[in-house]
Amino acid sequence: MTMQNVYMGIDPGSHRIGYGVVRLEENGIIPLSYGVIENIGNDRTEHIPHVQQGITELCTQWRPRAVGVEKLFFTTNRTTAMAVSEMRGIIIASLVNQEVLIEEFTPLQIKQAVCGYGKADKGQVQRMVRMILGITEVIRPDDAADGLAIAICTSATRTMAS
Repeated sequence: MTMQNVYMGIDPGSHRIGYGVVRLEENGIIPLSYGVIENIGNDRTEHIPHVQQGITELCTQWRPRAVGVEKLFFTTNRTTAMAVSEMRGIIIASLVNQEVLIEEFTPLQIKQAVCGYGKADKGQVQRMVRMILGITEVIRPDDAADGLAIAICTSATRTMAS
């Protein structure tokens, strides 16, 4: 059973996966949880069951209405792009197994939803996430702040689709 108006965002990374969980209420968006799933071990094959377990635990605990996952932004570093792409596949497969609605967003779409400007820098995104969610302290690590930004974007997108 899905929790009413709970949305999750996931920021894929090769070493750390940021996540954020929010609930949409009449008076705003409430942060429920945020953090990172740290990849363990040196062999990427060790990461797979760890990431799957982390995604499963988050979905089981929060039962999100929808989960947003950041689309891969290709950089000049092909090794990093490949590792992040592999992790995205693991994340999406894990979400499919949890039978949740998956939304995918580009970094530009996320920044547009959170800041109103698609080319906002990381600092601007962090400040807007904190302002929207009423969080006073700096959100660490940045991957967790990105997870919350994706959750905010997901909640806004799903609300408009309803």
